[in-house]
Amino acid sequence: MSVPALSRTAVDRAALRRDDDEWLAAAWSSGRLLIADPDGRVTISEDDGPSLHLLDTARWEGSGERLLLGVAADGTAYWGAIGDLPRALGARPGDLRMVGGALSDLESGLLVTLVALGNWHASHRYCPRCGAQTEVIQAGWSRRCPVDGSQHFPRTDPAVIVLLHDGGDRALLGRQPTWPKGRYSTIAGFVEAGESAEQAVHREVREETGVLVDDVIYRASQPWPFPQSLMLGYEARVVGGEVGAGDDELEDVRWFDRDELQNDIATLPPNASIAHWLITGWLNRR
Repeated sequence: MSVPALSRTAVDRAALRRDDDEWLAAAWSSGRLLIADPDGRVTISEDDGPSLHLLDTARWEGSGERLLLGVAADGTAYWGAIGDLPRALGARPGDLRMVGGALSDLESGLLVTLVALGNWHASHRYCPRCGAQTEVIQAGWSRRCPVDGSQHFPRTDPAVIVLLHDGGDRALLGRQPTWPKGRYSTIAGFVEAGESAEQAVHREVREETGVLVDDVIYRASQPWPFPQSLMLGYEARVVGGEVGAGDDELEDVRWFDRDELQNDIATLPPNASIAHWLITGWLNRR
């Protein structure tokens, strides 16, 4: 069974090793390192398709935090850091949106984890309780306040994303005004405080499109670290209401039939997004 592009991984996150200083030292000495800049860009090699440019950890001379990304089946420890991008012959800068769907399971998982951790560290340097500067612990997976002793972990904000259909051969998609010309996509929004994911599906769909839905089916989830979301992917059948852009997020909402979408696949969201996975999955289930 296929999974969304950024939900793939091929490493053990080694959570039980994050406090083992001896193991961490050995894992660093023989590990591999992925470096991203503060904007989430990495160095991409193009020899046989896009791949991440990784360094031996021993070659790194940067001063940033060492973030443990995981351990592969062959025992190789993979690390991440935020800093200046390394240069390599024939390589170029690239980001998760551009290449995430084309990378291997291993490299896709490494990149999405590094971007998520990097974004969290950049915005959580101070204790939310007392304002003191926090320190990184557990190989990058936690921050601790030296003043009040509180410990803080990477934050993830749940959001729902929904492929709407009529129970037959039509899908209802919306368009944001900032998107490339002709692009339409699925409906999405954050889960609010005190709300279940399914309740968020009904509310967001009604607010953004004006329609009512039933037969809400969960399909899959995907991390979307821009900056810290987890997208919960659903399908739902439209059963009532009047189609229209209900709030200021969308400039248009309209029905598409299967043939129209398949003949204009280039206008769909990029293949690194779960929106692309939801739409193409629906198209393939005739």
